[in-house]
Amino acid sequence: MRDLTSDTITEAVISTLRDTEDPRLAEILRSLVRHLHAFVREVGPTEEEWAAGVDFLTRTGQTCTPTRQEFILLSDVLGVTMLVDALGNRRSAEATQNSVLGPYFSEDRPRHSDTADISGGLPGTPLFFEGRVVDREAAPVAGAGVDVWHSDADGHYDMDLPGSPGPAMRALFRTDDTGRFAFRSIRPASYPIPGDGPVGDLMKATSRSLMRPAHVHLLIDAPGFQRVTTMLFPADDPYLDTDPVFGVKQSLVESYDTYEAGTGPCGGLTDVPYTLLRRTFVLEPRHLD
Repeated sequence: MRDLTSDTITEAVISTLRDTEDPRLAEILRSLVRHLHAFVREVGPTEEEWAAGVDFLTRTGQTCTPTRQEFILLSDVLGVTMLVDALGNRRSAEATQNSVLGPYFSEDRPRHSDTADISGGLPGTPLFFEGRVVDREAAPVAGAGVDVWHSDADGHYDMDLPGSPGPAMRALFRTDDTGRFAFRSIRPASYPIPGDGPVGDLMKATSRSLMRPAHVHLLIDAPGFQRVTTMLFPADDPYLDTDPVFGVKQSLVESYDTYEAGTGPCGGLTDVPYTLLRRTFVLEPRHLD
């Protein structure tokens, strides 16, 4: 491997992978080398530009902490996270579509009974949520685990709040025999992704918005069915078409119906204006025909 040129170096690098024991790892690395070298040939970066790129990746790694993953954020804003999700979670037209998990899911969440208030006493417009989980034939899926989590009225998750109040606006429910579950919380708000690190610098340089549209996260898991990780976005959110992590799908946009105090289906349950959100979730069987 002497006197390599721009025409011969790619195959020379690939040849060094021939003794890789894991065939999948070898396949991935060969493809990575080919695509990375093709990128360099296409762009033709100067040494200064390449050094700037290396510095960007170095700072991205240095920004990562046990509670912040800047590389995942980079994957998000480049659309890679959603691409991996889309390739791995192809669903039929009638099934509920997947979306990104996001960084705020936690196994440390309480299990609540049906119709519980999970707001943790935080201020905001009351949100009443009525959900149902069914299969593709509209038969109820009983006993499904339904994880729920979302931001508060200022766009903060419980783990971001000063003097964290503990788990709030998150819970695990189980569907009843009719596939139903319900809870009360507060309406979530749109919020910015972290903009104080290298990814924020990238977003600023490309004049992109940091704002994620408001949403409620749900993760639904039931024996015999494919797990669904999804979100529901309000139809009137101004950031639906500029979501920096590309998580919005039209099928996940819902009407967050707002009612005045004393009116509507939940009028007797609150003396202030409130939001009602209803949704049926359709699960795919784990093994498709």
